[in-house]
Amino acid sequence: MKKNALKRFKVLFPILLGLFLVWYSLSKFTQEEIAHIKTALKNANYWWVALSVGIGALSLYSRAYRWKFTLAPLGYQTRLHNRFFAVAISYLVNLGVPRAGEFLRATTLNQYEQVPFEKALGTIVAERLADMLVYFFIIFLALLTQYDTIYQLLATRIPTNPLWIIFLLLAGGILTLLLLRSILRSQNPLFVKLRGFIHGLKEGVATIYTMEKKWAFIAHTLFIWFSYILMLYVVIFAFTETQKLGFDALLICFVAGTFSYATTNGGIGSYPLTIQKTLLLYAIPETIGASFGWVMWSGQTLMMIVLGGLSFLLLPLMNKRK
Repeated sequence: MKKNALKRFKVLFPILLGLFLVWYSLSKFTQEEIAHIKTALKNANYWWVALSVGIGALSLYSRAYRWKFTLAPLGYQTRLHNRFFAVAISYLVNLGVPRAGEFLRATTLNQYEQVPFEKALGTIVAERLADMLVYFFIIFLALLTQYDTIYQLLATRIPTNPLWIIFLLLAGGILTLLLLRSILRSQNPLFVKLRGFIHGLKEGVATIYTMEKKWAFIAHTLFIWFSYILMLYVVIFAFTETQKLGFDALLICFVAGTFSYATTNGGIGSYPLTIQKTLLLYAIPETIGASFGWVMWSGQTLMMIVLGGLSFLLLPLMNKRK
């Protein structure tokens, strides 16, 4: 009972937090400001939003194509449409339960391409490691250009007391070591099975070193992250007030917006609010910032819902045995 309640809380809390942030961000506006937001949304150029959605779809396609480079060293030649459907479904599921999509992505490939779950998951982890390196570089670039702004945005969300940080790191490290010791030495059937799972996972992760077409993998990784930034950039032209924003503002919005996705499911409430507050630093009125954030979030979320939903429908149809 307690476990089920905890699971429900983990799923519902981010959703409720997101709904609260939606209410919070809108409750501060007067009726006149709400009318201004409606006018801004009405006058926005949605062709730029459509272009952003198209770029987002291309990034999903590139992510699905890139996947074959980490699967190849394991001896699996998978079909592109199944990889794309698995990726699209994972993004849709992540809107409801963060990170659950990665497990479903591996499960989908296991079901339709007979790739062992733990190996498929290992290749996904390998991809995430590569993605993390690129993302850290983007953060570093943002820090170089706008350190003060980044600090203002994150200082209130990260514990600044170094003793707390040291304590948390030590506690986490000790607990991890104790858990690994138990897994490696115990003969409990559960731990024996877990060791087999970890071995398969390691084999999947190792493909990032053993793949033959490393440069192609790197090129797709860079393209994916370039697409993410471009998705945000083109929406700048949807509003007259944001068209003069520079690359520095774009980087800050990208970094802050990406962090906001970790707060609530799919960034609901948190992403528009974060973009609104970030653009305020660049003298963009809150009403325009809110409109920009909601348009950006809505377009990308709609894309994930449509592509993920179609993938759920098409996956079994395109894999029917003749």
